[in-house]
This record gives sequence, C-alpha cells and structure tokens, in this order.
Amino acid sequence: MYLKTFTYVIKQIWPMLFIFAVVLTLIKITDTIVNKKKLNLFRELINLFFLMYILIIFHVVTFYDVDWSTYNLVFFKEILRYEIGSELFFRNIIGNIVMFIPYGMYMTYYFDLKRPFLVIILAIVLSTAIEITQYFIGRVFDVDDILLNVVGAFLGFLIYRIGCRLHKRRKHG
Repeated sequence: MYLKTFTYVIKQIWPMLFIFAVVLTLIKITDTIVNKKKLNLFRELINLFFLMYILIIFHVVTFYDVDWSTYNLVFFKEILRYEIGSELFFRNIIGNIVMFIPYGMYMTYYFDLKRPFLVIILAIVLSTAIEITQYFIGRVFDVDDILLNVVGAFLGFLIYRIGCRLHKRRKHG
C-alpha cells in the first residue's frame, strides 16, 4: 500500500523533483568550484535526498486525502477509532509514523545526535506546522497526527543510532 502511494506521488511530482535536484546540484557544484571547497559527496547526496523528501511530504500533506476542515484536540481520539489491521489503520496510523522516520534519521545524522530530545522537539514543531497548515487549507488539524509523527521521528532516531552501532561493530571487529 505504501509503495503504491509513494509511486503515485512520485509520478505526480517527478518534474518538480527533477528540476529541484538539477538546480541544487548545479548550485553545489558551482559553489565547490568557484570557492575551491572540498566536496563530501555522501553528505551532499544525503542532503539532496532529504530536501526531496521534504518536497514529497509537502505534496502528501497539502494535496492528498480528505477535505474536512475540522480539528481534533483530544489525544488518542482518532488513533483508537481505527480497527487494528484495517486499511485506514495502516494509512492513518502507520502512515503517519512511517512518514516521519526519515525525518528522525536525517536530524540525527545532520546534528550527530546521541540523545533523542532535539529530534522530538523538531518533530513536534514541524508536525504542528503541518497540522496548522492543513487546517487552514481545508483539511484536518489532528493532535494524534502530531503524536504519531513524533513516534516516527523517534523511531528514525533509534534506527539511525542502532545502524551506527552495528556499522562500528562490523568495522572494528
């Protein structure tokens, strides 16, 4: 289901992603040559993919789904509404978590975080901004989405930290 959604979104916005990637790549290459900077290709690719991820998130949260123009300020109200294992459960509960895993991973990588506090704060701020935007464009503001997004970012933090530990163990022993 998520692959189908991802494929659908990419088909809709690939021209924007392509042009965006070309512009950013040209800027980075030109900056590297003109200012005689050292290029860290891995870091630059991670940054580029993160920015493209943000564009995908923007598309999903502003152009996709329902048109209710309402709000939920009660934690767990919407979460408990869905039957576990149902399509709506996977789309709304798991989807909100999965959507923020890359965010948590990137923030942990970018700031070299050892503890999740900053990832959680950044996820709360971004998710709240998304929910406010959704409300004002005729969609739903839902505190449960904020909670689920924060869980996703926290999982991203954990996945990144565990991956780093495994990489160090493999590298040293």
